[in-house]
Order: sequence, then structure tokens, then C-alpha cells
Amino acid sequence: MMERRNFLKLGLSGLTLADMLALRSLSAGNDKEKGLSGFGKAKSCIVLFAWGGLSHHDTFDLKPNAPANIRTRFREISTDIPGIRVSEHIPKFARMMKHWAVVRSAHHNAPSHRSGAYWNLTGHEPQKLDGNWPSSRDDWPCIGSMIWEALGDGRGPIPGAVSLPYTMYDGGTANGQDGGFLGLGRAPTVLRPNSTKPQKMYGGKSPASGHVQLELPNGVDLARLGRRRRLIQSFDTKALPRQEISDAVTRSREQALDMLLEPKVRDAFNIEKESVKTRESYGMHICGQSTLMARRLTESGVPVSTVYCAAGDLNGSKGDHFDTHANNFNRLKNNMLPPLDQAASALIDDLRQRGRLDETLVVLLTEFGRTPKINGSAGRDHYPNCYTVAFAGGGILGGQLYGSSDSMGAEPADKPCGPPDLHATIFHALGIDPRHTIPARDGRPLHICDGNPLPLFA
Repeated sequence: MMERRNFLKLGLSGLTLADMLALRSLSAGNDKEKGLSGFGKAKSCIVLFAWGGLSHHDTFDLKPNAPANIRTRFREISTDIPGIRVSEHIPKFARMMKHWAVVRSAHHNAPSHRSGAYWNLTGHEPQKLDGNWPSSRDDWPCIGSMIWEALGDGRGPIPGAVSLPYTMYDGGTANGQDGGFLGLGRAPTVLRPNSTKPQKMYGGKSPASGHVQLELPNGVDLARLGRRRRLIQSFDTKALPRQEISDAVTRSREQALDMLLEPKVRDAFNIEKESVKTRESYGMHICGQSTLMARRLTESGVPVSTVYCAAGDLNGSKGDHFDTHANNFNRLKNNMLPPLDQAASALIDDLRQRGRLDETLVVLLTEFGRTPKINGSAGRDHYPNCYTVAFAGGGILGGQLYGSSDSMGAEPADKPCGPPDLHATIFHALGIDPRHTIPARDGRPLHICDGNPLPLFA
């Protein structure tokens, strides 16, 4: 039998189904030797990204005995797992804790939104730790793009990665949301769920930045769309100079119009096929409906869907997002935590009832935490030194805490882990070896991940 290390060097391109199953078997055997299980149990992944920096102090890692200028103003409540307590404003999470593995020891050293988001979305250190830099083809691809590349094509017009309901902004489009050096062909399609019913939209710049609904534009029929698709396919988009490439939203629109040509695909993206009860369980707001759409996408064959659970340009701190430099407690209580709590918990319950939780990995991510010390504006500031993320489904053993922070929630006290380890965990769940290689722009093979999977699996 071909040695595993040599087999992996070949990549996944051109492999038969038997080859891919053999790869999974080889990798699984190796991972069992490391004391890890759950390799390849997940068939798809849904990432819920709390844009702005979710405060661990006020959600999953409360410090009730800390000094008054540090401890949250929220009450701790019990969960369905004895000994695990969370904020009173995520009560649905509390009732679903038996399905979640909460990691309280994540950390990195990138203090800006765009660098922190880049690190958590790509699993790789940003070229700038502080401040912003222009997105470019030198950036690492996002997690969805890398998984798409690793798994290959074969889904017809169904994209390999989707983002909902719009892109993240901080004085410009945040880095790490697109195909990076893998090119436009691996960039996630940005979609907004279709609906004839009014939805509460997040406030801020992002909703006006452009997003795609899978509906035929006025005056455009399927024949015209077909001609447009063939024209687009005649270009080698990876070879186009940067100035000739349209922005991510426009690219997503073109991809979505291609998908309109396939009736089965249109049906899969029609959120109104869901019952009123199901839609209301997720919440009749853009966060809930986007999360429901993400569940539908996994059933249609999309490997990775990323839901940005916030909106607004963080430059100026305007909009509905988790960048709570001021009025932290009221904003979390009234605007941000209720829709996230509802949508995430409905997703877990829905997947469970449909018998799909064990094959769908759900990941709650954010770019960093918030400062232990409450500032003079009743807010918390950027804090990459320690933050919380969570995993559910996809072979994850729920009802557990991994790692811990110190008494002030300032530093990891036990089992520190970083973005590469979080990504390695996702790859592991999906049956992708973290040392799998993808091609750089110059053709050099690069490992998709430098971290190690966390031992969270059942």
C-alpha cells in the first residue's frame, strides 16, 4: 500500500471515490494513534462568526468573583450540564450545552478586527498584526475556500463555499473572506436568504454593500443568463490583473446567477420551502434566516457555509456588531445576543431532529475577546490574549469545557490554543488532513494548516 505521506503529496485532484475513501482510512488510522477520534465524521460545516469580537466575560466565561471593574453585570445561569454556567442572556445556549464543546483558552496577538478576523478565518498569521491592509491574491484563502480546494469540485452549479448574508467591513472589506491565492474560482458566493416576509436587518454599512438573492432580475430570462455564464467561463479569472477583477460582491452575484440556471439548485436555495414554525424557531431576523439557509445549503451539498452574525462598518463603531467599546451590556442584552442565541440553538435542535447533527460540524467563531477591564464608556475593548469559541456536532463530544482562563479572564490558564488549532479541528472533523497541501500562486505546495486538532471528539 502506498505510504500515507506520499499519498497525501498527490493532493485530491483526480482521485476516485475509492482513493478518497482510502485516504480517509489512512488518515483516520494515524489520528487514532494520536488519541484522536471523529476523523471525517462531518460531511459539512456551518461557521457562525460573531463579527466585532464576542465578549467572553459576558457570555461563556463569566468571572463572578472578579473585581467590580472586571466582572460582568449579567447573572450566571445553570446549563443542562452540571457545573457549567453561562450568561443569563444566552438561555437557549444553556439548554443546549450538552451538544457544545466550549473552548475557553483560545488566543493570538492580533489586536485589530481585520487581522484578528483574518487569523480566525484562514488559520494563518496575518501579514500585519495591527491595522488594515488591502486584500490581495497574496492573502491566505478563507476556511471555506481551502475546504473547497481540498474536497474538489463535482457538485455541478452548487458552490463549494457560501457566505451569508453579506461581507464584513472595517474601513473596507475585511481580509480573509475570499479565495486569496486560490483565486476567484474558489471564492465563496455571498448570498442573502430570499423572503417575501419582512426581516429585521442588522444596521450598518454591510447591508448596503451588495448581496445576492437567488431570484431572476427583471428583464433577464434563463437564456440570457446562459449566454452570460458561457461568457464568464471563457475567461481564465486566475490570470486576470487585479485591477480587472470585480469586487467580491459582484463576483458572488455572477456565481448566483449561474446557479439560477439549475431548477433543483433554485429550489434548494428557496428558504420559503421551510415551514413557518421552523422559520420562526430560528428567528424572523437576518441572523436567524441566514442560519436556516446555511442548514439548507448543507443538505444541498455545500460543504461550508459561513454566517456573519453581525453587520456594520466597524470603523466608527456604527452598526449591529459585537465591537462594544461603549454601552457593552445594553448592546449585548438588547441587540446582539438574543438573535445569536436563538439562531445557533435552533440550528442545533433542527439538525438533531433531522438526524444530521452528527454529520454537520457547527463552529462559533469570533476574531478576539474583549478586555477584562470595563472602560469609562461601560464598554470593553479589543482583546486577543484570551477568547472563547465553541464546537458542536460533527463527531464533537458535547457538554464539555476545554481549557480555561485565569481568574480575570485575561490569559489562558490551561490548554492554550490558537487559530491554527481551531482550523485543524475543523479539517479533522471533515476528514481532511491538516497537512494536506494546496497550491500557492507560484505552484508551491503549502500545508493548509500548521495546528493540531483539539481532542474534542467523542
